[in-house]
Amino acid sequence: MKILITGGAGFIGSHLAENLLNRGDSVSVLDDLSTGSFENIRHLTHHPGFSFAIDKIENSMVLDRLASAADSIVHLAAAVGVQLIVDRPTETIETNILGTSAVLSAARRYRCRTIVASTSEVYGKSEQVPYSENQDLVLGSSSKSRWCYAASKLIDEFLSLALYDEYQLPVTVIRLFNTVGPRQTGRYGMVLPRFVNWALRGEPLLLYGSGQQSRCFCHVRDVVNAITGFVDKPSKTAGQIYNVGNNSEITIENLAKRVIQLSGSKSIIKYIPYEEAYGAGFEDMKRRIPAIDKITRTLDWAPIHSLDECIADIIEFEKNALL
Repeated sequence: MKILITGGAGFIGSHLAENLLNRGDSVSVLDDLSTGSFENIRHLTHHPGFSFAIDKIENSMVLDRLASAADSIVHLAAAVGVQLIVDRPTETIETNILGTSAVLSAARRYRCRTIVASTSEVYGKSEQVPYSENQDLVLGSSSKSRWCYAASKLIDEFLSLALYDEYQLPVTVIRLFNTVGPRQTGRYGMVLPRFVNWALRGEPLLLYGSGQQSRCFCHVRDVVNAITGFVDKPSKTAGQIYNVGNNSEITIENLAKRVIQLSGSKSIIKYIPYEEAYGAGFEDMKRRIPAIDKITRTLDWAPIHSLDECIADIIEFEKNALL
């Protein structure tokens, strides 16, 4: 199978490319390296089934050429990370909506099987946990840029499903919940690699808010296995939305303590008010837990890596990076 991965030099995309090549697929990557890194895919460049283009997905000529040769497209390219979203909301909106529109237009032209990555952020401030795919969504005011990422990804979902309904494009939407693992950067606010990096340096772990907000973390290898399953089952999953994540919950405070323990660090935890970190009026969710019964029924998939495994793998990666 020939598969195009947008954002393929990113954290998740590079692991997915590796997985697909290992099973015998051909993989092409399109990435502008704005948040991804060539180092993530350097080890793949000599593989006979691998090719890459460093460009934006809005470059219609490049995207069209790559899509025309693909059986499937996995669309991972997006603006990601709370810090990036707060700092550059215009870029977030334009990248997510215009980029996804371009990818889906190319997919429609060549009838490509398409997986569109969305986010657990679309559930917004809903307190109905665990989150299931068909429940109502509760976003905050448009005056708060915090919600522009969720809103832009929600538009991506609407567009994807509209193309399925109107043109029978075989597209599936996946909502990712806090994917973690080696190669993830803390540069844009990703909490676990930031904690690990600070702990290894003996610096304070900066914890925003009270630390009692809870999240679920899923190893990138589990997420990649899920995405591969969706690529392989177009007729069964087209026109559907699926949560992809681990449903094991931990508070951010306890996550910080676990990182300190597993890394053998002497770091302390320092609490930072939300308004100091992100500006006045920042809103966050108390809990975010996925219901995963739908994906389990469809793909016979469930996460198999524990949180401690996630943390240990990131510690090993970050230690090597510090050498």
